[in-house]
Amino acid sequence: MIAFIDDHRETYGVEPICRVLPIAPSTYRAHAARRADPSRLPARAKRDASLMAEIRRVHAANFGIYGVRKVWR
Repeated sequence: MIAFIDDHRETYGVEPICRVLPIAPSTYRAHAARRADPSRLPARAKRDASLMAEIRRVHAANFGIYGVRKVWR
C-alpha cells in the first residue's frame, strides 16, 4: 500500500487515498519518516539490519547451501 500511495500521491493526495484504503495517513507519514531517517527505526529493525550482514556472511561461507536452522546455530 505504501508503494501505491507513493506512486499516486502527487495526483490524488495522501488523505483521499487513505480514506479509500485501510491505512491511516499518520501511519503512512510515520513510515515515510522512517525511510527518510533510519535513526527513527524501531530497535528491532535496527538489530535486524545489523544481523543481516552476519547472516549473509555465514550463508556465503557455507557455499550458499545452509538453511535457516544451520545459519541460526
